Amino acid sequence: MKPLAVSMGDPAGIGLELAARVWAERDGAPQFFLVGDPDAFERASVRIGAPKPKLNVVGDAAKLGAASDALGVLHVPLAMEETPGAPDPVNAEATIAAIERGVAAVRKGAASALVTLPIAKAVLHTADFGFPGHTEFIAHLTEQDAWAHERGPVMMLAGPSLKVALATIHTPLAQAPTALTRERLVHVGRVLGQALQRDFGIAAPRIVFAGLNPHAGEQGNIGREEIDIVDPAAAMLREEGWDVSDARSADALFHEDARRRYDAVIALYHDQGLIPIKTLHFWDAVNITLGLPTIRTSPDHGTGFDIAGKGLARADSFRAALKLAGEMAERRSRA
Repeated sequence: MKPLAVSMGDPAGIGLELAARVWAERDGAPQFFLVGDPDAFERASVRIGAPKPKLNVVGDAAKLGAASDALGVLHVPLAMEETPGAPDPVNAEATIAAIERGVAAVRKGAASALVTLPIAKAVLHTADFGFPGHTEFIAHLTEQDAWAHERGPVMMLAGPSLKVALATIHTPLAQAPTALTRERLVHVGRVLGQALQRDFGIAAPRIVFAGLNPHAGEQGNIGREEIDIVDPAAAMLREEGWDVSDARSADALFHEDARRRYDAVIALYHDQGLIPIKTLHFWDAVNITLGLPTIRTSPDHGTGFDIAGKGLARADSFRAALKLAGEMAERRSRA
């Protein structure tokens, strides 16, 4: 199997430190190569107290050889040396280019999957980055319709005991109810079901919708979204053969006993899904983009500018993202 491609993320954040730590320890992580600046990686290694890494720097991912004691680096130079904790817009174009070249490496067969290190979207927007985040940008790069609400990519967060897909992603809370449509929910349920089968080996996945309103609307007495939108979408999915439950009260959906009854939850807005996953799996949750022709995972945290350069960043979530990307790629290669 080809190695994983890892895009460097914002060089002023903790991403390169995480990659340097995992590379230095090499504790069973899948083989990967870095898409980014080799000098920045060396500086990150020094900051965490790791030995100076041996690097194999190339301009074309196809020239990366078999696994060795040297980390492959697909060269994407920074415009200026990074300052940990102080993101610089001058390096925004390099951050974007690393994502672009990482996606290209996967699409050309030089990598089996892409693992993205965290970016600062506000910094990228100074370089005319016209996307809300990684999810939509990678959809665009893989020739998917990043903006098609009823057909676009689906964001899922996964930990050892919980998987949550989001029906709406970075939508303001006040706008989330109007963004929910039957078509969108059916699309999310379908993409989620297919991913659970193909990428997680769950032959007959059990999916449940979280309710939007308190007590899932209490039969329409506290809101009608469950009656008018969510439950009809669940019924449409059941007609397609999926095991999907109607909306359940979100306040009782995430405790240990409840989690035994399903394989994944569809949360209707960002924090409804992110709060439980980060409460249960703060250190080892993984962000996965579903509905793309390529595999993309990411650690489920941000750039960590406040701790960058201090040697405090834990690599658990990045390790989990590598492991899951490798497992997904291996499963697809056997299909």
